Amino acid sequence: MKKSRVLVVAGVALLATGVLAACSSKSSDSTAPKNYGYVYSADPETLDYLISGKQSTKIATSNGIDGLFTNDKYGNLVPAVAEDWSVSKDGLTYTYKIRKGVKWMTSDGEEYAEVTAKDFVNGLKHAADKKSEALYLAEDSVKGLADYKAGNNKDFSSVGVKAVDDYTLEYTLNQPEPYWNSKMAYSIFWPLNEDFEKSKGADFAKATDPTSLLYNGPFLLKGLTAKSSIEFAKNENYWDKDNVHIDKVTLAFYDGSDQESIERNFTSGAYSYARLFPTSSNYSKVEETYKENIFYTPSGPGVFGLGVNIDRQSYKYTSKTTDEEKSSTKKALLNKDFRQALNFAFDRTSYSAQVNGKEGAPLAVRNLFVKPDFVSAGEKTFGDLVTDKMAAYGDEWKNVNFADGQDGLFNADKAKAEFAKAKTALEAEGVKFPIHLDIPVDQTAKNYIARIQSFKQSVETVLGEGNVVIDIQQISKDELNNITYYAANAAAEDWDLSGAVGWNPDYEDPSTYLDILKTTNSEQTKTYMGYDDPANAAAAQVGLKEYDKLVDEAAKETNDLNVRYEKYAAAQAWLTDSSLFLPAMSGSGAAPFISRVVPFTASYSQSGDKGSDVYFKYIQLQDKVVTKADYEQAREKWLKEKKESNEKVQKELTNHVK
Repeated sequence: MKKSRVLVVAGVALLATGVLAACSSKSSDSTAPKNYGYVYSADPETLDYLISGKQSTKIATSNGIDGLFTNDKYGNLVPAVAEDWSVSKDGLTYTYKIRKGVKWMTSDGEEYAEVTAKDFVNGLKHAADKKSEALYLAEDSVKGLADYKAGNNKDFSSVGVKAVDDYTLEYTLNQPEPYWNSKMAYSIFWPLNEDFEKSKGADFAKATDPTSLLYNGPFLLKGLTAKSSIEFAKNENYWDKDNVHIDKVTLAFYDGSDQESIERNFTSGAYSYARLFPTSSNYSKVEETYKENIFYTPSGPGVFGLGVNIDRQSYKYTSKTTDEEKSSTKKALLNKDFRQALNFAFDRTSYSAQVNGKEGAPLAVRNLFVKPDFVSAGEKTFGDLVTDKMAAYGDEWKNVNFADGQDGLFNADKAKAEFAKAKTALEAEGVKFPIHLDIPVDQTAKNYIARIQSFKQSVETVLGEGNVVIDIQQISKDELNNITYYAANAAAEDWDLSGAVGWNPDYEDPSTYLDILKTTNSEQTKTYMGYDDPANAAAAQVGLKEYDKLVDEAAKETNDLNVRYEKYAAAQAWLTDSSLFLPAMSGSGAAPFISRVVPFTASYSQSGDKGSDVYFKYIQLQDKVVTKADYEQAREKWLKEKKESNEKVQKELTNHVK
């Protein structure tokens, strides 16, 4: 999942989003645990938070560096390095007052400098100069940045980010973006001390060296040992240290080979909570031990699914033996009816059951790329808007329920009907059946293999093995990463379908999902669809330029959010009909957990890099294991408080217009 912000262990998000856990009887401060422990799944390639969009970097840096805003436990954006802010009436100029006394600290806890507005300017310049993976979040928004990136203007001082003085930062935008502030919780907009950067030179942000960064956040990165552990300590000089309740954080490397180790380490006290796997061999014993404590978290905003490679170039990991088989597969994947047949033949409930068990299986099912309730237009959710648009795409989309928590797409009759159309057209092109589809998997990740085997079974059963064969390629974790997550270019994306694909939103707007699949976002299209050239012939053949137009048209609407969401729903409808990405599961949540994390103390966010999956600032711990009853009671209380808090903050937004 290149640039994905979902923490993945063999395709399974292990962290509960936002609402980690709850209990109505927390420990007193004197007895509450102060050490937080859990797992991580991939070592960072770099600690440069400004250029990397990968979750492996986020997990190591999001606690160490704060930007202008963070998220509170209700999902509100609250000031961090920014003490206050204002926006001009035309929505084009944002001015931030930088909090005085925020310090840059070394990993050893020594004061280096004060954080100033200049650090934010330098951070964005660094991101642009180094061609950040996340530059797409800024280049079309900040005035002059696209020209600077393209080399048309080599003077960064002409770009719309300025340090008016040490404590005043100003951004000038190309057009209004009502969701602009939510982007400030994403790492590409975080500060960087220029003197420190220059002093480190090529050693700046080295993946294995905590001393290669400065820190202004709640924790200092103290240690990082490859495939072993990541360690943090509380930053005693943090400006808001009273809201940091943990002294030490230790994350242990987990490769997915021993699911039961998570619960064992929770029981021993090493981990603060545990994601459970109902299909594991000892689950009945765990269920008996923790029968009053197992609770299911709500589904998160992230999404996992299967990418479709429309222009495969490498065949190192394949079961195909002839050029004819390679050609037939490529032609089949370029046929929309064939892709739709796969989409409708995909039993997502069974897929989810391989990791969540029968009871929890439906809870995690996702039917759209954009979370259906991510935003709303009046009384209609985004999913409702998409449903309205889908009717125009054919009878196969009538009466399809796109809501989360149920499998609205799996339909054997529709799958067979679409396949029949595809087979007739493909045979006329000389395609030979069965079509062989390679899917690579990490050979150590048991539940990942089980899910892909479930996909294989449902597709081959519905469509017939004489028509489609799913060839599972079991390879090492490093091999899998090298041809998916860390693939250097499209030619290295060695697969027909990939389950190593997922996304977590960066900011509060549907564009955060849909923009990434535009043909111009080569880093993403490489990972999702196997091509990295906007002029790619296969991309043109499947109509992705039409998708570009729909997304661009939606982006132009900045005055009426309801109209904006309608237009993005049209883009999502096109994407759904295309079946170029097969959504499968929620990226996190909707899974069973046991926990010692106190009542909804974690930060909550649908987007950005300050959600509970990577940010530990507000978390409090307790001695006793949370009970399911306490969790449900606390969740109801939190939902009520969240609604009231969000409404209050929304009303106060007008006070910032100057």
